[in-house]
Amino acid sequence: MMTMLETRTLTLSYGQSPIINELDLKIPPQKITVFVGRNGCGKSTLIRAISRLLKPDGGAVLLDGKAISKWSTKEVAQQLAILPQAPLAPEGLTVKELVRQGRYPHQSLLSQWTREDERLVKKALADTGMSELTDRSVDSLSGGQRQRAWIAMILAQNTNILLLDEPTTYLDMAHQVEILDLLYELNLRDRCTIVMVLHDLNLACRYAHHIVALADQTVVAEGPPEKVMTLNTVEAVFDMKCELLRDPIFGTPLFLPYGKGRHLSHSMSGS
Repeated sequence: MMTMLETRTLTLSYGQSPIINELDLKIPPQKITVFVGRNGCGKSTLIRAISRLLKPDGGAVLLDGKAISKWSTKEVAQQLAILPQAPLAPEGLTVKELVRQGRYPHQSLLSQWTREDERLVKKALADTGMSELTDRSVDSLSGGQRQRAWIAMILAQNTNILLLDEPTTYLDMAHQVEILDLLYELNLRDRCTIVMVLHDLNLACRYAHHIVALADQTVVAEGPPEKVMTLNTVEAVFDMKCELLRDPIFGTPLFLPYGKGRHLSHSMSGS
């Protein structure tokens, strides 16, 4: 069943500083949506508000047409799962213990652990390739393994919507692609709605069905990457000059920023 997520005249701020102003936004169900924009433009703030971790100054976040503020914490956690930036696990916590935490929103005093809970934990571990590492402590894992463990936890939550705030932060290129491939495969197989923040514009264009470009407290452009990610959009959002090419593998927009660097022609002329 599709779960509809949207904002209506949503206004967000930190202290006296406005971040998002009267934003109307509909998240396409069963698709991958990526928020892009400069640091401080409100990407993470918007993710936090959508997940109800941040109270709006005005407007509302709606889940299936009902203001998320009207849902109980448990109801929200049964509908959407969030992976924040650089999450920390208690020292010594094992992978399986971490993933089991994803089942807490579905438990009650009368039924604290069920076969269904155990099945979903095992499935989440298998889906993320972590089944062989269940007894390892989270803090002993590599960066890519650790991120997979956290993703397994939100998968065990068994929600229709996954929110991920910069899931590739601190990962090398190989692990970035590994994590994004995993999320792409989950969306393709399970038709879950995925919303995430990415800094790499080219990876965002490659993996997103829908891009939301944020600047000046609002949405500058949104839609399929191949339609909305233009030179004008990138200049308006990032104040950056670049060349626009087509990714030779996927055909998605590929941006090459101007800047200083070693020019091959210069080095060759001096040889």
